[in-house]
Amino acid sequence: MPQPPVCHRRRTHPTASGPGLRPAGLLFFLCAMTAAAWFLGLRFGAPVSRVAMFSASLAMPQGAAQTLREEWAAENETEPSTEPPAAEAAAPVEPEPEPERLTDTPADILRIMEEAAADAPNTTRAGAIVEKQYGESSATDVWENITVRNTTPSHGIDIAASVGKSASLHVTDPDAPLVLIFHTHTTECYELLDRDWYATNYITRTDDKARNMVRVGDAICEQLDKAGIAYIHDTEIHDAKYTGAYDRSRETIDEILQANPSIQVVLDVHRDAIQQQDGTRVKPVATIDGKKAAQIMIIAGCEDGKVTNFPTWEENLTFALQLQQTAETKYPGLMRPILFSARKYNMDITPCSVLLEMGSDSNTLEEAVYAGRLIGTAIAELLARYMPQAE
Repeated sequence: MPQPPVCHRRRTHPTASGPGLRPAGLLFFLCAMTAAAWFLGLRFGAPVSRVAMFSASLAMPQGAAQTLREEWAAENETEPSTEPPAAEAAAPVEPEPEPERLTDTPADILRIMEEAAADAPNTTRAGAIVEKQYGESSATDVWENITVRNTTPSHGIDIAASVGKSASLHVTDPDAPLVLIFHTHTTECYELLDRDWYATNYITRTDDKARNMVRVGDAICEQLDKAGIAYIHDTEIHDAKYTGAYDRSRETIDEILQANPSIQVVLDVHRDAIQQQDGTRVKPVATIDGKKAAQIMIIAGCEDGKVTNFPTWEENLTFALQLQQTAETKYPGLMRPILFSARKYNMDITPCSVLLEMGSDSNTLEEAVYAGRLIGTAIAELLARYMPQAE
């Protein structure tokens, strides 16, 4: 006898309060919960909407809850994140170093000063050092901010007429060396500490080019380099024996000029030595922009008396006066009066050759290097007037 067909029905799980929902009730319940979840999503955002839907699914029949869970999973897979991407950490920006100022003490000078300060307790006082600023009271001739001490036997001086002339500078190739800096007395050196006395063991000359005139010449050259002015700095020691130093430096100059005929400005950079009868030493000093600088004296020679074969001395004097005026205009008080004297000192080599005395043996190396920076900027400014102008 054939068996009756088996009828498969979906069974529902009864709620805690009573029998399961009917189809019509289930449809109404789903619509109500969906609408509530949609409203909460608009009001409070998608996260709250999802919580509402999940809560509703707990009270739904198994099939309905499964459907909701599948739709929820699909939504989580496809919905893009609304949170902004985390910004990548920016690489730290290194601050640019501040440009070195003229008043800044160079690092090498600071190290030398520290070494000298450490050794100071081992030194013994020998005599006093006094500061002095030279100016009009030390001059024989004054015009505007130019001062001159004229010691020549027979030459007068008309500062205004001489400084108003054009210097004998004719620059055609600005890339070729224009300036030669050298040192007849290369080993002259300075105090290392700023104090009012000098020690018994202070040596006024050294072969150490970090401490002698070469270091001051370097300071001048730094400023020429910044200004784009080509130069040669000869650092040879000419005074290993003091006698004959000018003859030896003359040989050096001749060789350099022969190889570099473009050179027109020749500067012999020295330092002075000033001592009173009682042994007190004098350091010429000026305060420029709040910092002590060694005062500078230009020596301009001439043909007079026993000094002969110096046909360009008046042209040299014009250059010296113009440099004095430029430096004093930029840095009032920096310059001592020009020493206009019947001397040659190899200044006959070109019409723009002078000797520079950078302070004295009682100035500090720091003061002399600072003065070198200042006169270097003045030289560069003066020479710029004679450079060919770009068309």
